Amino acid sequence: QVRLVESGGGLVQPGGSLRLSCAASGIIFSIYHMGWYRQAPGKQRELVATITNAGSTRYADSVKGRFTISRDNAEKSATLQMNSLNPEDTAVYYCYAERSINKYWGQGTQVTVSS
Repeated sequence: QVRLVESGGGLVQPGGSLRLSCAASGIIFSIYHMGWYRQAPGKQRELVATITNAGSTRYADSVKGRFTISRDNAEKSATLQMNSLNPEDTAVYYCYAERSINKYWGQGTQVTVSS
């Protein structure tokens, strides 16, 4: 059974940082591409960052220079380091694992940026 479990969300003040983690089980983690989406209330889901199984990364323009995605194949985990957070980053963040036609999702973790 495939499981992706996010952690690290919470409430942070503008300008602060959070580190989201996604722990995977039930898949050969190293061959999967990983990524993070987010969805804010009333808004469409947005692809935030991706990292391929080879380690190549891509970011949404809205987070470039502030967010960093990484992976640890030995730990079967992906991480999203978020710095310089602003209220527009408030959303539920979902990690996913993808390979070919298979795509698996975590349950999401809430990130709230507010003073």
